[in-house]
Amino acid sequence: MEKKNIAIVTGGFSGESVICYKSAQTIEEHLDTEKYNVYKIDINPKGWFYEPANGEKAEVNKNDFSILINNESIHFDAVLFGMHGTPGEDGKLQGYFDLLGIPYTGCDAATSAVTFNKSYGVAVAQKAGILVAKSVLLFSHTTHASYKDLFQLKLPVFVKPNNGGSSIGMSKVTKAEYLEAAIQKAFKEDNQVLVEEMIEGREFTIGVYKSKGEIITLPITEVIAHDTKDFFDFEAKYDGHSTEITPAQIDESIANKVREAAIRVYSVFNCGGVIRIDFIYNEAEGRPFMLEVNTVPGQSEASIVPQQVKVAGGKLKDFYSLLVEECFR
Repeated sequence: MEKKNIAIVTGGFSGESVICYKSAQTIEEHLDTEKYNVYKIDINPKGWFYEPANGEKAEVNKNDFSILINNESIHFDAVLFGMHGTPGEDGKLQGYFDLLGIPYTGCDAATSAVTFNKSYGVAVAQKAGILVAKSVLLFSHTTHASYKDLFQLKLPVFVKPNNGGSSIGMSKVTKAEYLEAAIQKAFKEDNQVLVEEMIEGREFTIGVYKSKGEIITLPITEVIAHDTKDFFDFEAKYDGHSTEITPAQIDESIANKVREAAIRVYSVFNCGGVIRIDFIYNEAEGRPFMLEVNTVPGQSEASIVPQQVKVAGGKLKDFYSLLVEECFR
């Protein structure tokens, strides 16, 4: 059987690019080279390039997403996403590959765009009866006119850029006098800012994927921020300021509620490939609240989804093959 050409796209135009390169490295190390010819494509503000381990980098022809190596034109059978942030997680590249007719792993352009915009994602979830925190969306051009809406919210609140991930630009605000500074910090990352009521509870995150039409959940992880960090921000995620326990030590009744909510989210948003959903489980209400949907979850060795795959008894090599094969369905 002839090997398929698979492009791993990585890089991007946001502060998350540092994480993207780690994710792409893990995917490249574990993708089955007996089945696939693997090419890592770096898309960054300077251009689109294939950079082999040894040899000169080749520029990607954007007309058909091909590369020229030794005078041979290489076309791709599928694309595997290892790019968080824009343009790989917000639907832009998905739309481009749709136009070219190249299949890709993960969610389609519409789902990627909606979930990347946290406020729109919350609105879709709410309409479908999925529990979410109370929130207010601020736009940079109408900020002060919208401030009156903030009085609806109870402190503490989380202030975060509306588009983006890895919790860059996010703050927890416990006193009203700190709100303005937190909003300005978030506006440095985005022209839309989401201010969200904090829900008390335990933080759980769960990977979900589809295989042969069935939605499957991975083992649940509990995220516990250390004393110096009372929420899971960028440093907590990537600088060891949090503890991640997989599988989470929880009653099966709670685990079932989180799993059911996760499958519902995957279904409502019409997701594809593997996603990761963050929840807060409010013990007083006995219900999980959706925080956000990550349509291109981190794949570095330290990331949660690879941890969950291993705890489930799976191998990353088989898991990435499954994702690639699924995108051909």
